[in-house]
This record gives sequence, C-alpha cells and structure tokens, in this order.
Amino acid sequence: MTGYTLTCPVCNKEFHDSYTLTCPSGCQGLIRAQYTTRQITLHDAPGVFKYMDWLPVISSLPTRAEPVCFKSEGLARALGLSDLWIVFSGYWPEVGAFAVSGSFKEFEAFPTMQRISERTKGIIQVSSAGNTGRAFAEVSAQTGQPVIIVVPESARDRIFTTLPAHDILLITISGDYTDAISLGNRICTLPGVFPEGGAKNVARRDGMGTVMLAGTLAMGTLPDWYLQAVGSGTGGIAAYEASLRLIADGRFGTKMPRLLLFQNEPFIPMVRAWQEGRREIRDEDMPDAEHAISQVYSDVLTNRTPPYGIAGGVFDTLIATSGLMAGVSSEDAKEAGNLFSSCEGIDPDPAAAVCMAGLREAVRSGTIKPDEKILINITGGGYARGAKDLPRFVKEPDIMVSKETPFEKISAVVQEWMRYYA
Repeated sequence: MTGYTLTCPVCNKEFHDSYTLTCPSGCQGLIRAQYTTRQITLHDAPGVFKYMDWLPVISSLPTRAEPVCFKSEGLARALGLSDLWIVFSGYWPEVGAFAVSGSFKEFEAFPTMQRISERTKGIIQVSSAGNTGRAFAEVSAQTGQPVIIVVPESARDRIFTTLPAHDILLITISGDYTDAISLGNRICTLPGVFPEGGAKNVARRDGMGTVMLAGTLAMGTLPDWYLQAVGSGTGGIAAYEASLRLIADGRFGTKMPRLLLFQNEPFIPMVRAWQEGRREIRDEDMPDAEHAISQVYSDVLTNRTPPYGIAGGVFDTLIATSGLMAGVSSEDAKEAGNLFSSCEGIDPDPAAAVCMAGLREAVRSGTIKPDEKILINITGGGYARGAKDLPRFVKEPDIMVSKETPFEKISAVVQEWMRYYA
C-alpha cells in the first residue's frame, strides 16, 4: 500500500508512481498525487515529514526543516492588519525554524530525494538559480545521496552546506537561470540521470504545499489570502492543491483562499500575461530579458519558462482561486525587507522582501482589507543568523562551462563522475 496514486488533470486517468513526472498517455498537464488519507494527521516524523499523509513518500529522512507559522504582532501593527499570519521558511531557532539552507526549497528537496530513492534507481539532476540547488546540496550532504546541480556562474557562491558535500557534481554556466535549465535538460538525456522535474514533480509541489498545511493548522481555518513572490509560480500551484485537500478534509472551512502572487520588476512575464487575460506567455512579455534579469532585486524569481499556461498551472490556479498577480519594484522590495527585519527581528530572503512589498501595496490600495485573514509565505531568511550559528562549506564547481562549451565535453565529465555511483 503506497498511500497514494497519481492522476492526470486532463484525461483523469489514475496510475501508480514510478517517479512519474508526466501523464503516461502524453497529456500536457501537471499530474497530481491522490492520497488515500482524507483527513490529515500529523506524524511523529522529522521536520516536514510530519505531513507524510500528504507527501508522496513511504518513509522519511532525518531533518528539522519544516514551515513555522505564527501570528504577527509587529508587522501587523505597522501595516494596520488584525489577522496577519507569517509562515517563516528559513533559519530562526527562536521560533523553531531550522531550514539551514535558509530557504523553503528544503521542504521540496527532502521529499523529492526520498521519492526518487523509493521509486527508481538513478541520479537526480537539479537546475537552479541558487536556493533550490543549495537545498538539494544540503540533503545530499546530510544523506550521501548523489545529485548533479547546474547553476548560473553568478550563483556559484550560493551552493553551500552545513556538512562537507562529497556527493555533488556542481556545474556552473555563464548565463542565467534559463541557461542552467537548458543545460540540465541536456544532461538528463544521459543514461541514469533523472530530472528533479520542477513543477511536474509531485514531491516538490506537495513539499511546498506544507506551507499552506502549517498555516491552516496554526490558524484553525483556511486563510482569506495567500501571498508569495514567484519565479515559476510552483509555490502558488502547491498552495492551491493543498487547499483543495484541506477543504476535502472538512475541518478547515470550504472557502478557497485567494492567491496573490508577485514578480520582481522589470522581469514580470507572468504578470503581463495574466493582466491581459492570456494563457500563453509571449516574447513581448520579456523585452530585453537579459537586461531585465540583471536589474531585479531577487534573481531567483526570473524563470523564463514557468509552468504558466499548462493544464493545472499558474493560469488555471489563479482562475480557480480568483487570484491576482502584481509586479514589485526592487526599491520597494528593499524597503519592505528592512521593514520586516525591524518589525519581526529576522532578515528575509530578497524574494520574501518582494512579497512583503506586494503585501504593503495590496493593503494601501485596499485590495486586502484590514480584518481579513492573511497568510504570507516568507520563503526564506535568517541568513545572517545562519552564518553566525552554522558551519558553512562552500561547494566549489567541478566544471565551469559556457553556452559554447561542446556538450560532449560536459557529458564526459558527468559520466565519469557517475561511474563512482554505478
């Protein structure tokens, strides 16, 4: 008994999991996990695995990383809100937050690594702008599971761990996040390499969905609003899918939370498409993309190929939740990040600062009312505290390449490294 099956939102077929990322019938939609447990019970399991009823895994890995939710006092007072709840996803021991990478990406990485070990034999490949790669590196350092990580050269210093990482092949590429994704896709054509899958991976989405679970359990009911800054939008999709399960649970209300998602100006392709009511993202939504990406405050929010128009993706999720999207300037994000630090006493990740700025503007404009129940996902933070408290081992790149590097050269390095794990 696995505790779940997979379903396709397009053809509605149900199938068993063999680290499946797409519908076996070839449908273009985000497959979902269908769990046998309708009402969630928290397990006596480490970290995020306490939510195992709604994670696509059989057992767990050792970790203290889990989302921590509390009702805000300082920030709520500064914004004039009576029912603001913060889910903090980083390192902040005083509130019980022990995601040592500083990012909610750990909530994805641990279930994903466990799922692949239970469902197939092979080595996982991760492309990242920094935070996701660091989270998977941390899991590898703690468990010894091998992982191939590709990041832009500008993000090389973001791949650090709290233990020496002996089982990581780190590749940097001169370019941006999209270039890292493109190279990662080519590496996944090699025998024995499996893509982590991004939004297509139910373990990643349901791992992120624990943010909504933690928030709702802390509040006792589903929120009126869920706020997050997004690059791919996968976190918004995950929040929606978790809300569907919580409504079906029957104990937390029947009203679907409205999603309010933010991107960092000037790189806002999903915002432009959404505000024009389009399912597809066009080239004109990303004018001079490289320059725009260089101008953002949080470059982890700069995915050029997000799961926006796919069935079950961001567009459908916003429709289903009567959701909204908005752009946030870098200047406003920096200012809002400082406000969060002064009110709550911990430094937020730049992406979380973007979300903070979006919240402040939504309150100012009247989009959010002062007495509504708000759940804001502070997707990372506590870096200053982590640098003080925790060992830090920066992983040096094993190979540095450009877009012109012959793939045969990269392939040879990857396959040689993989022989050790054969």
